[in-house]
Amino acid sequence: MSKNKNPWITRSSKTIYDNPWITLTEHDVTNPGGGKSLYGKVHYKNWALGIIPLDEEQNTWLVGQYRYTLNEYSWEIPMGGGPLDIPILESAKRELKEETGLTAEKWTEICKIHTSNSVTDETGIAFLAEGLTEGETAFEETEDLKVWKLPFTEVLAMCDRSEITDSLSVAAIYRLARMLNL
Repeated sequence: MSKNKNPWITRSSKTIYDNPWITLTEHDVTNPGGGKSLYGKVHYKNWALGIIPLDEEQNTWLVGQYRYTLNEYSWEIPMGGGPLDIPILESAKRELKEETGLTAEKWTEICKIHTSNSVTDETGIAFLAEGLTEGETAFEETEDLKVWKLPFTEVLAMCDRSEITDSLSVAAIYRLARMLNL
């Protein structure tokens, strides 16, 4: 079988839930083994995007916030969502400024991930932002954020200790560590 051929057969689909951020669709399918199954898919209406701002001394910024879905506090790289019909870099620049007050002269895409590909089509893109200028934050009404500047090596150690668990943050931090030969 070709790795590009879809072995699933969709017999019917129906929208179960829809809001401005996600759509949940239930698919009546025939699975690769020939059995009948139901498959739920969460479609995200935005890119997941993350940014690692890095200054000349290899310091970076983390954003801390209470995550309602996990019922716990989380330290993450600056991140957010960007509408699929807007260039993702434009959204990344907005999120960095909004959450940290930083602007950057140089942007490099460092990784792409699928956040939970068994149930969602969400794609995450992470960027390295360099040539930083500090400014004022512009938090959204739903955000109660703490911003923390610290050495990138300490952020990497936080990943190693599972103190940072957000998937896009972890992937981007480890990718940048490889790029920096850490």
